[in-house]
Amino acid sequence: MDLKLTGKRALVTGGSKGIGRAVARQLALEGVDVVIAARNEAELAEAAAALARESGRKVVGITVDTGDDASVKAAVAGAVAALGGIDILVNAAAKPGGQSAPPKLAEITDALFFDDVNVKVMGYLRMAREAAPHMAANGWGRIVNISGLAARSTGSTIGSIRNVAVAALTKNLADELGPKGINVTVVHPGLIRTEKTPAVVAARAASTGKSPEEVERGMAANIVIGRLVDAAEVADIVTFLASPRSVAINGDAIACGGGAKGAIHY
Repeated sequence: MDLKLTGKRALVTGGSKGIGRAVARQLALEGVDVVIAARNEAELAEAAAALARESGRKVVGITVDTGDDASVKAAVAGAVAALGGIDILVNAAAKPGGQSAPPKLAEITDALFFDDVNVKVMGYLRMAREAAPHMAANGWGRIVNISGLAARSTGSTIGSIRNVAVAALTKNLADELGPKGINVTVVHPGLIRTEKTPAVVAARAASTGKSPEEVERGMAANIVIGRLVDAAEVADIVTFLASPRSVAINGDAIACGGGAKGAIHY
């Protein structure tokens, strides 16, 4: 299937590693010129150079702190200058979840909560607010928000709140921007294999006395396909949603955790 992405221009936050980098890679391989944005300049430079070599597309790294309004404005302006416009925004910049035990009620401070929500929920809103006018001017655009399956389960109070909020943000943006040709969707990954997974597995193995294989089987115990989904597999879904082929999907949430047992969502 031709996704009709050749020549499109994308801005991917959190694009130096993890799901963001995997998304930027797949978009570039489909013919998209990409700006990857993150906090660490050295990691951005390495990722941009590697992705450009592999894909043959223009890949530019721009530093951003999505928790800061001025930084977001500068990053979007820089992306527009680098690419000549923005057709696609993928919001993936967030504090990582699932790598350590989430705080209990008594451990949740105002600062811990608001810092997390500011970077992810408000960060996504800031990015969309700055990027959407460029898409609307061309009558076409795609915004894909990376959230997470904590939106559908308990266990992490802050994680559930921030991810539910991203889903609510997505639907509101879809209703407002849809008439301007901009589709907005949210993707809910579960436990995903990224470059950080081996270290997480090793740490859990060391603390529990289990083998790495046992730890990973335990992590995947509630996943229907029987293993962790890879970041590249999430990127395949996001790339489709970022394409003109996804026009029938707007304002909706797509789960991509390999299938969680038990619960029914409709």
